[in-house]
Amino acid sequence: MQNKITIGIIALLLGALLNACAVGPNFLQPNAPKTDHYTTTPLPEKTEAANAVTGEAQHFVSEQLIPVDWWKLFHSEALNKMIQQALTDSPTIAAAEATLRQAQENLEAQKGGFYPRVDLSGGATREKFSAAGFGEPSIPSSIFNLYNASVNVSYDFDLFGSVRRQVEGAKAEAEYQAYELKAAHLALVSNLTTTAFKEAALRAQLDATRDMIKAQAEQLTIMKKQLVLGGVAQADVITESRQVEQTEATLSPLEKELEQTRNQLAVYAGKLPSESNLPEFHLEVFTLPQELPVSLPSALVRQRPDIRAAEARLHEASANVGVATANLFPQFKLSASYGPEVTEASEFFNKNSMIWSLGGSLTQPLFHGGELMARRRASKAAYDEAAANYRQVVLIAFQNVADTLKALDADAKTLKAYANANVQAKAALEITEQQYRLGGISHLALLDAERQYQQTRLDLAQAQAARLADTAALFAALGGGWWNVKPEDGSLKPDGTVQTKPHG
Repeated sequence: MQNKITIGIIALLLGALLNACAVGPNFLQPNAPKTDHYTTTPLPEKTEAANAVTGEAQHFVSEQLIPVDWWKLFHSEALNKMIQQALTDSPTIAAAEATLRQAQENLEAQKGGFYPRVDLSGGATREKFSAAGFGEPSIPSSIFNLYNASVNVSYDFDLFGSVRRQVEGAKAEAEYQAYELKAAHLALVSNLTTTAFKEAALRAQLDATRDMIKAQAEQLTIMKKQLVLGGVAQADVITESRQVEQTEATLSPLEKELEQTRNQLAVYAGKLPSESNLPEFHLEVFTLPQELPVSLPSALVRQRPDIRAAEARLHEASANVGVATANLFPQFKLSASYGPEVTEASEFFNKNSMIWSLGGSLTQPLFHGGELMARRRASKAAYDEAAANYRQVVLIAFQNVADTLKALDADAKTLKAYANANVQAKAALEITEQQYRLGGISHLALLDAERQYQQTRLDLAQAQAARLADTAALFAALGGGWWNVKPEDGSLKPDGTVQTKPHG
């Protein structure tokens, strides 16, 4: 009869457990902003075109697939190899991967709360017993050994979903770290790409500056000879000398910036600057992508790793509200133990030495000095904070895309202007060279035309690099295409699930 009652109680508790509900809010994925454009004015279908050498028009294509290896669209094998190696050697990526593994293991540990805890314990003690403690001082004391071993089982019934909410929060934390890893990948690739473009621009500027210094130095030499012959004034020579020195003064900062840029590339690639052996980058080795993807605004919130990470933080905060709410309700625990307890080791496996216990406890918080309610209010405030942070991340993401789209349009116009100026300066130089060969103008006029041409080269290099960098920035601003991977790569999909290689 007693066994039937016990079985009935356990069945009743298990039924209550299965039908229990998790208290607290159920997380709802935030809605995407209700807008169908990024900028206040419509985008043109394509940008301005400069020329086939410096860059043709780029077309904005809605909903075009963003390749996961988008940097390959610049068609630089050296850049591709450097990025691939950096993704393997970067300490930043290694740290993000380790943090993700930690979060995943913490999730598995948290899931242990769904199951009973089973422990095996044993002990041996030697005691001196006195009956005086029981009011029988006449009974002589005795010394004996006590051996025990038992299997202990305990289970916390998750009637109000505290464990489930904790697991939900741990899962959200693991998702957050997964998206942080995606963001680290995207940031590293973006930084490597734009830094390579910067190096290429600096090399072009250095070449143009050195050619300009050479032209100015030749012009100064001629003017000094003319001064001796009385052909020019001393003030003109001084002015030209100052111009040469000013131009030479710009050379060292460019060289310093180039070296620092190379060092930064090495660090991004996970190498020491002295041991990097990185390739050199020049503007002519890059190809400007002609088609630029522009995702729908409603899709951006599912593509950007930083937005998904902020959403995971919001989900975790929501789960924590549920945990704090569940702590206000009763907590029920069931425990049991079974094992021998003997005074002689030889009796250890005697069935008559076996002892057992079965018990349950119910705890209902009544008064904690306002602690539990305060913690619940604090968790709600943390949720409000996470919601505000999520909205801020979304706003910044849309700003990134809008800024980059406008920058690309402006870059194309700037590049076109500098490209035209460069063509005109080169044409003027060619005409001046012909006139000089015919004796129609002085050598000074020729050198001045060459100096103007070299200045347009400087401006053109900067404009080309800016257009390349902003193109890379658009791919990064749209999320980098991390979801467009093969199933065997085991990567996160936009819905937050993990793609894995199918078995069989």
